[in-house]
Amino acid sequence: MLKKSIAIMFSLILLLTATGFQSTHAQTGAEAQRAEKARASIAKRGTGKDARVEVTLLNKTKLKGYIGDAGNDSFTLIDRKTGASQTVAYTDVSQVKKSGGGISTKTWIIIGATVAAVVIVGIIVKPAFCDGGAQTRFPC
Repeated sequence: MLKKSIAIMFSLILLLTATGFQSTHAQTGAEAQRAEKARASIAKRGTGKDARVEVTLLNKTKLKGYIGDAGNDSFTLIDRKTGASQTVAYTDVSQVKKSGGGISTKTWIIIGATVAAVVIVGIIVKPAFCDGGAQTRFPC
């Protein structure tokens, strides 16, 4: 009976040992490609306070800040407001895009100047050339 119990325990230990360990898996082609794309995007933007980015992670978390340091496996993202730094692995990144992608001040100035020019031409210049004066209420 003792031999049978020892044999069963030894079999269970052997079975648990064989199935209990998980092997580490290498990056698949898609994971490696996504990480390389994130690495290239970070390298293109550079580092410093002018390198502002918005990073979307694989778990849908969004991080904003500027790139403090960029290495081979990860980069440091620093929050502009708090100054807190966070190390982010390239393999955890889903998307990197430029932060503050709205319309620039230069574009707003161009739009405002165009609107002002249209108003000036429509109210002052056209009546003066169409009927010889600006007294007419309805120009030609």
